[in-house]
Amino acid sequence: MVETVAASDATVLLLGETGTGKELIARAVHDRSQRKDRTLIKLNCAAIPTGLLESELFGHERGAFTGAITQKIGRLELADKGTLFLDEVGDIPLELQPKLLRALQEREFERLGSARTQKVDIRLVAATNRDLQKMVDEKQFRSDLYYRLNVVPIRIPPLRERPEDIPLLVRYFTQKYARRMQKKIETIPAASLRKLARWQWPGNVRELENLIERAVVLSPTDRLAISVPELTEHRISAPAANIERFEEQAEITRILKETKGRVGGADGAAARMGLKRTTLISRMKSLGIAPRDVL
Repeated sequence: MVETVAASDATVLLLGETGTGKELIARAVHDRSQRKDRTLIKLNCAAIPTGLLESELFGHERGAFTGAITQKIGRLELADKGTLFLDEVGDIPLELQPKLLRALQEREFERLGSARTQKVDIRLVAATNRDLQKMVDEKQFRSDLYYRLNVVPIRIPPLRERPEDIPLLVRYFTQKYARRMQKKIETIPAASLRKLARWQWPGNVRELENLIERAVVLSPTDRLAISVPELTEHRISAPAANIERFEEQAEITRILKETKGRVGGADGAAARMGLKRTTLISRMKSLGIAPRDVL
């Protein structure tokens, strides 16, 4: 969906629970668009006090209100010719929504305290973890703004719906934080992976990333020490085939490192594993392993 929609200037609405990576997807849309060389401006609508959100969006002139001692350029203006990412768009107050809708439809706005209309050319990506359709039904969100935002909706599934990604994410985050902390982590216990795959992950990928960062910090050896005593309730069925695939991939990669990429021969990886050379090569192909990748 990202690859398809990025080439256009269509408004994208990212829907998903907290921690699923909505900002990451927003950046992916921007980086694959024709505006990738321009700025991606981000604004978390839930993090700005209601009284200041209008100024953050549209800017203000000096003296526009008490405390406005200098001119301020708003996020809309800063995002001109680029992309504006509005996170937690469901938290925009009702009284501010008509002004935002006009700016998006007419591509023009006025700073607070100014009568001069300014043109703006932006691509909007919005995100929310709330049910906007339900908010519309309950009169908590304007229907016209909802329809303007909901041009191309992309739902980002929670981590519990894609447990097959957990081993890949664990390996990625382990290497990311090991490099950052200048540590060498070579082994990820299979038993820990099974426990991680059975957890519901209410905090989604963000929760998993934080857990792995903590594990890397606390690991005294090159074996990742994942402390998972809290993963005892709210389990889901583990994708056994995917975990076994990851374990086999890790085992073959480890042995190839020891043999310096040699597959055949008396000291090759196939002999060490008690397999025929052709059998091991076939398994490596199915797992996406190339000898040069492990050197």
